[in-house]
Amino acid sequence: MDNTKSEKEKMLAGEAYLAMGKELFRERQHAKEELFKYNNLAPSKIKERNQILKKLLGKTVSSFFIEPPFRCDYGYNIELGHNFYANYNFTVLDCTLVKIGDNVMIGPNVSLFTAGHPVHAEPRNAGWEYAKPIVIGDNVWIGGHTVVNPGVTIGKNTVIGAGSVVTKDIPPNVIAVGNPCRILREITDEDKAYYYKKERIVPEDQHLHLFKTNNNEL
Repeated sequence: MDNTKSEKEKMLAGEAYLAMGKELFRERQHAKEELFKYNNLAPSKIKERNQILKKLLGKTVSSFFIEPPFRCDYGYNIELGHNFYANYNFTVLDCTLVKIGDNVMIGPNVSLFTAGHPVHAEPRNAGWEYAKPIVIGDNVWIGGHTVVNPGVTIGKNTVIGAGSVVTKDIPPNVIAVGNPCRILREITDEDKAYYYKKERIVPEDQHLHLFKTNNNEL
């Protein structure tokens, strides 16, 4: 551990650090003040809410929508891709990078935790903690009441079932669920036709017709 680094520099580097120094406390307070404004604006004030997040978050792009209430530690460590949506009570402990890809959907009461603490009580009680990045790939859907733990990467096109606790990396193109979260099965082209179990988005004959029509228009 480099003692010449500030606690913020240690935090961002994934090293053990002390969170209650003036610099980090001030930055957390700033995020709380901005999110207090965000969470208490009238529902119609969508542009005003988005302006708050554009200034607070590390990266936003053309299209994103986070239902209030939303909470995070710092904001500047959160990067959102295109077409991002998060439902109510999205919580992000962004003590280091949280990188979210394009077309990601987050269910209600989902929590992303980059922050962790030593398992031994003595260093934990002394205030030591750490942070490890979370990366979520393109086209991921995370079901409600899911917790994603420090250092986890979720691969593109993957679906995380509601109520999961994600403690390890999840590969692309799978459905995974549970506590701890485990792979249930791969997602295949056959899944395109269905919206719920074996219920089709459109009847099979119409699906074939639409597919042929779309191909003819290419």
